[in-house]
Amino acid sequence: MQKNYIAGEWTASEHSIDNLNPSDTRDIVGQFAQASRSDLDRALDAAKSAQKIWAKSGIEQRYNALMAIGNEMMARSAELGELLSREEGKPLAEGKGEVYRAGQFFTYYAAETLRQIGDTADSVRPDIEIDVRREAVGVVAIVSPWNFPTATASWKVAPALAFGNAVIWKPANVTPASAVALTEIIAKQDLPAGLFQLVMGGGSEIGQALVESPEVNAVSFTGSVEVGRTVAAAAVQNFTKVQLEMGSKNALAVMDDADLDLAVNLALGGAFGGSGQKCTASSRLVVHSAVHDAFVEKLAAATQAMVVGHALEAGTQLGPVVSEQQLQSNLDYVQLGLSEGAELITGGQRLEMATPGYYMQPGLFIGTNNSMRINREEMFAPLAAVIKVDSFEEALAVVNDTEFGLTSGIVTQSLARATHFRRNAKTGCVMVNLPTAGTDYHVPFGGRGVSSYGTREQGKYAEEFYTTVKTSYISSGMPL
Repeated sequence: MQKNYIAGEWTASEHSIDNLNPSDTRDIVGQFAQASRSDLDRALDAAKSAQKIWAKSGIEQRYNALMAIGNEMMARSAELGELLSREEGKPLAEGKGEVYRAGQFFTYYAAETLRQIGDTADSVRPDIEIDVRREAVGVVAIVSPWNFPTATASWKVAPALAFGNAVIWKPANVTPASAVALTEIIAKQDLPAGLFQLVMGGGSEIGQALVESPEVNAVSFTGSVEVGRTVAAAAVQNFTKVQLEMGSKNALAVMDDADLDLAVNLALGGAFGGSGQKCTASSRLVVHSAVHDAFVEKLAAATQAMVVGHALEAGTQLGPVVSEQQLQSNLDYVQLGLSEGAELITGGQRLEMATPGYYMQPGLFIGTNNSMRINREEMFAPLAAVIKVDSFEEALAVVNDTEFGLTSGIVTQSLARATHFRRNAKTGCVMVNLPTAGTDYHVPFGGRGVSSYGTREQGKYAEEFYTTVKTSYISSGMPL
């Protein structure tokens, strides 16, 4: 049984869960301990003590630890990527790429530890100097999702440690193997016992208790809007700093001057990559009527040609979805779309493969409008819906007609349209002639509306969440 990592020790538990391979449910990846409330209490105590030590550590110590973590992750990306794909279901190339990118987060924030330069100023009063600097916020609770089990956790853990905090990490129970693998790498470093801890368990039990704890100074959460609201409500009781990355309903607008081959490739990867299980997936395809029919014909053919298969098999473009529960939710959305009057022109059905798993043919709806639930709700499925529009202005209005606001994109050869769209799309990230999925680690990431709450993640913007500002006034006057 794989154990939790608490107070510098691997800790067993009375309860565990089986981790199934979604590509072959006969394959049990492992058994993983479920933390108890007493385990969590011990972790909280250890984190408080360790953070005080780490906050006083030299910046080179932090640099060395984070650089070592990142370098090992990149060096072992093939091995750890295979483990990730085995338990989550994304194709092997995507699994390897995720782990490598996750390593880059640690090396990026290793470098950031050497750039912690404060500000100074003169007071409006004579002979007084002002020093402004950032200090660690304290104990940070990190609750991460299953769709990017290594990358999302890493872009939270790395800055938290870089800026002097202690971390208690509650990963998704669907992908615990990747969490243990990352923890094993971090545990090798010269860190105070309890500075980084792994507590696996159910969100309604361990996760809720963690975010409700008055011993936690900040909570960074990525998941659904529904759970995000619960996290925020719990955190506000203690005025705990909170950062939420939640749902999305991203749109890719294809204009009448678009390169259709490019548009189809962007829509195909953006909508169906990772089996649609990305918060940046483009599940709404807003297409100008002048190119609608040609675009749909090309996209339908490309969708039908996608190779669905075992995540670890060569040639697989689309692996299984993560669980039986997720698959059933996807199939329910197919039926919902049909009941709303949408036309399913390809895919959308469960597939029986050589190995038992949660396989699904990617599906494409046409004849939809933006009021349909399949265009209002985050499906998190390999499903996309085409919405026909008659102008650029209508396309932009449809793109913005959502309670979400994470990413959006436009495919056009017009600089004027691209510029207007970029400036007027009500999303945190805007893509021009690029898929809606895919962001860089050194710049801010986050959305508007119910997609995000709190400060941005990634890049230098992350320090706003993981630190607190202190302003010091120093009298420099000397008696004459």
